[in-house]
Amino acid sequence: MAVYAQNKNTSKAMKVNDSKSSTEHKPKLVVGIVVDQMRWDYVNRFKPFFKSSAGFQRFINEGATVDNTLIPYLPTVTACGHACVYTGSVPALHGIAGNEWYDNVKQKKVYCVDDPNVQTIGSSNNTAGQMSPMNVWTTTIGDEFKLASNFKSKVFGISLKDRGAIIPAGHSANGAFWYDSKTGNFISSTYYAKSLPTWVSNYNNLHRPDSLYNLNWNLSLPASVYEANCDLDENTYESTPFGKEAKHFPYTLKSFIAKDYGKISTTPYGNSLVEELAKQAIVNEAMGNDDITDLLAVSFSSPDYIGHSFGPNSWETMDGYIKLDEILADFFTFLDKQVGKNNYTVFLTADHAVANIPAFNIKHQIPGGLSSEGALKNEIGAMLTAKGFNANLINYIGEGNIYFNHSLMDSMKISQDKLIDLVSSYLEKKPDVLQVVETRHAASASMPASLRERIVNGYNVQRSGDLVIINKSGYVDGFPTGTSHGTLYNYDAHIPLLFFGKGIKKTTVKRETYMTDIAPTITTLLGIQMPSGSIGKPIIEILE
Repeated sequence: MAVYAQNKNTSKAMKVNDSKSSTEHKPKLVVGIVVDQMRWDYVNRFKPFFKSSAGFQRFINEGATVDNTLIPYLPTVTACGHACVYTGSVPALHGIAGNEWYDNVKQKKVYCVDDPNVQTIGSSNNTAGQMSPMNVWTTTIGDEFKLASNFKSKVFGISLKDRGAIIPAGHSANGAFWYDSKTGNFISSTYYAKSLPTWVSNYNNLHRPDSLYNLNWNLSLPASVYEANCDLDENTYESTPFGKEAKHFPYTLKSFIAKDYGKISTTPYGNSLVEELAKQAIVNEAMGNDDITDLLAVSFSSPDYIGHSFGPNSWETMDGYIKLDEILADFFTFLDKQVGKNNYTVFLTADHAVANIPAFNIKHQIPGGLSSEGALKNEIGAMLTAKGFNANLINYIGEGNIYFNHSLMDSMKISQDKLIDLVSSYLEKKPDVLQVVETRHAASASMPASLRERIVNGYNVQRSGDLVIINKSGYVDGFPTGTSHGTLYNYDAHIPLLFFGKGIKKTTVKRETYMTDIAPTITTLLGIQMPSGSIGKPIIEILE
């Protein structure tokens, strides 16, 4: 297995010893913010419309912007992104090979944070809380905080998504809390504690989703601003998550009160829930209250739900970021008062970006189209049957990976090379497929080295498929409405990276950096060990 470290040609990034001692700039609290599905260009696109100078503008005015940060692996999905940010590593090493993968031994799909050995706390919806970080194989930033402080640091993760809270919080966290769409409560698992902290239960008792539904979703700015800067408000290629007749602004949400707590995730109010609980964690757990650095890992999931439904060129996405900017401004103002303006450090990034809706591309004569991974297993099975082979030779296809049925191959004495040739030859005739790569030999694949390295970094021997499908640029796996992500192309792999606070210079970094550089940058700031599997390099230019 080859794993490629990044920043090979940037000697400046290697000069760790030239920086001042990180202990001079040690914050009391580090806040990591992952905005799920945020493209790099969103800050520049939406900056003229942000109402506050205290939200995204805070990073620009006071901190460091790192403009060319790339994801150095496949697949560009939520679980892998959160794992990479907080481990400094890649799926080949940290073990999170996707949001889910196929276990050839157990002959079933495995969800990235599934743990049948723990129980839900905070909900009667038991399966929603049977989660833990057991599938992460390396340490995280939070684990290193704990190890460096003799486990006195406080570490918490908060997100709407379970994987967005659990993976960033790490193995030794004090707690991770995520949203249960059936009850409207934040929940957790017995991996962390026997019951929810009182402050989480008290927050749940406020029934905030109902209060926020009552506000409906209205535009922050006049409609003319969105008309000038976005696609049409109503498009047949956008999804309708609030009902078939709810096709444009304003969106009435009151009908979901006490009936459907899942809809709030596809509104900016999902971000409000996460911010409110994050404030409660800081106050009630006394985070940032002493000289031992604490970590709060916050993931805003609603931009992902909104983006999947409406796409990056929609009114909904633009309005969502305008409202997120206000939420960030409120949160940073709270941190200034609660922790102290020069006592904390914040970084903000994304777990992945996103492609345009395929039909949007087609309308504007931009290359791309729709793929259907869901139909491939049956298609390949039919092809194999027609050639005299067993359709069950393919166990599973997901997130671009094709998993062979090795036990059946052995019993039928079919060589892996033969099956690879059959499947690859079939798929590479399809109009959406660029190339099919044998994962175990990805290092010798015929493609540009930088892209080949992403496949190698994403290949986990125990959890990845035998083949990985590389689609042509602009092709999205999914449905006729909405969009997705997961590819190695820049629209999925170019992410924002912003810092401000204690120990951070006001600067702009234009050289190529990687998601794997985030964790070692934070640990270098604190003067502690990098996470065990980190392959990144500290971004020294931003550190005082």
